Amino acid sequence: MVSRDTLLKGHNVLQTRELDEARAAVAERYCDHQLTMLSGRDAKVVYNHVRGEHISLNVLEYGAEVAINPGELQNFYLLQLPLSGGAKIIHRGEEVHASPQSGTLLNPDRPTDMIWQRDCRKLMVQIDRAFLKQVAYEEIGGTLPGPVRFDPKVDLKGQSGRRLLALSVTAARAIEAGDILSTSQDLNLLALERQLAVTMLETQRSNISHLLKERTDVSSTHLRRAVEFIRANYYDTITLEDIAQAAQVHHRTLQTAFREQLQMSPMLFLRNVRLDNARFHLLQRHNRASVSEIAYDCGYSHLGRFSRDFRDRFGHAPSQTR
Repeated sequence: MVSRDTLLKGHNVLQTRELDEARAAVAERYCDHQLTMLSGRDAKVVYNHVRGEHISLNVLEYGAEVAINPGELQNFYLLQLPLSGGAKIIHRGEEVHASPQSGTLLNPDRPTDMIWQRDCRKLMVQIDRAFLKQVAYEEIGGTLPGPVRFDPKVDLKGQSGRRLLALSVTAARAIEAGDILSTSQDLNLLALERQLAVTMLETQRSNISHLLKERTDVSSTHLRRAVEFIRANYYDTITLEDIAQAAQVHHRTLQTAFREQLQMSPMLFLRNVRLDNARFHLLQRHNRASVSEIAYDCGYSHLGRFSRDFRDRFGHAPSQTR
């Protein structure tokens, strides 16, 4: 078994004491960034990297206390799993003290500032933004209401965090051992990449977690048409007859299908879709619309009813959404 101390050792791309050389090598595989030494006279950078089709695995240490400012990552998410040492991460306005007990997950459209301690060494999973979006779309079974945004702190002591860490380490070990080839022709690699993306979505809290928990297995053609119609038109005034017409079936037959497969009526499903989308927009931390604007945009014409329904579904008022 490959130990964590030697993860991806066979895929070393850089060993240097020159910080500028390290910045250039990392920037080539990630994005441009500022890298500044905060203490010490010499760095001792070791960088291992392997790239798949949609994901890359990386082990990186600087051997010095450094400040890293990448701004917005833009095209990828970055899961950082400290194997030793610690770091301070500021992302989405939140400060996370990373350690082997606490990792971070950086979103592509929010700025980041980091300070890595001298003994900080991380396993990092870089996942393409477009790939994660596609996997999320497939898992939900419908159009995403906007970009996926994760909470930045990953609890590596809890069951979900341990599961994500274990899979990431297993992936690195499998590639190091040659069990999986880092080529797009390897179906095992493609399956592993998807498994990493799905696990990230399932284990780490995000603004679509509530949608993932309520994935539906819609086997009926009529029911599938109805669900697609509701998800595409939830913001409009919709009646049961509208849904039945879109599904090309009598409304009583449609009600029976919803009860049998989804354990709810078509109108309750519509209400839940409206509320889920409202919560998605309420979770935005920048340029968020008012509660009343979001309610109206999601198909509610009565703010009091929206607040009541929202509390019934999520256990708190819309204004308390964080």
